[in-house]
Amino acid sequence: MTYINADDAPLAYTGQIKLYGANGFAGMRKAGQIAAAALDMIGEYVKVGVTTAALDQRILDFGIDHNAIPATLNYKGYTHSSCISINHVICHGIPSDKKLKNGDILNIDITYIVDGWHGDSSRMYVAGTPKRLAERLINVTYESLMRGLAAVKPGATTGDIGHAIQTYVEAERMSVVRDFVGHGLGRLFHDAPSIFHFGEPGEGETLAEGMIFTIEPMVNIGKPNSKILKDGWTAVTRDRSLSAQYEHSIGVTKDGYEIFTGSPKGYKCWPYE
Repeated sequence: MTYINADDAPLAYTGQIKLYGANGFAGMRKAGQIAAAALDMIGEYVKVGVTTAALDQRILDFGIDHNAIPATLNYKGYTHSSCISINHVICHGIPSDKKLKNGDILNIDITYIVDGWHGDSSRMYVAGTPKRLAERLINVTYESLMRGLAAVKPGATTGDIGHAIQTYVEAERMSVVRDFVGHGLGRLFHDAPSIFHFGEPGEGETLAEGMIFTIEPMVNIGKPNSKILKDGWTAVTRDRSLSAQYEHSIGVTKDGYEIFTGSPKGYKCWPYE
């Protein structure tokens, strides 16, 4: 893998890792904060009887109000402003007229384009009261993201991130999904490198100051295996066990990392109070 100054890179996927300067970090900070503010906003509307289509409409309206374009809208034929994944749906759940039921857990994944930069983040929510195991899954998933973040610094590797996540999750007797990964981003929605949420220390790509990417572990109560439904988007657990995900967009700094998508209200893991 080679590295390139982002200012010299084409606006296309080349397989090279782009290194961003102050302007890139500023652009990502602005986009990330709008995505995070939308996730702060949407929580109060996640209730029993609400449809995921209604939540998606609020996310679109919020973007319009903040001059932010949902990156998923018309992306490779996808026709919604967010991905909303319920219970055993791992990721890329399609908003619909299905109403939320008591105890449903859901991941809401939002990416906005703001002045050409992509702010990408997701969080878990609960309609009504969750079952105890579902709540534990949410907590473990959030903690796994935090442990992955703690491994980020120049000179570390993507394998260090994955190892930190995997060892924690498996010690909690849960599993990490292998089929979906974090990714570079910036002016592109998906870019190099891929960030695996499992791995060995010292393996993978070496982290360098200026890299920008997501970390977004998907954790299952059951086995890690997934499958894609006939709609071509929705990924579910093969054993229909519950799944959860948290995601942040970050940049590698000279001595660690900056989270671009931290909650403006200071929210961490559900419940958001």
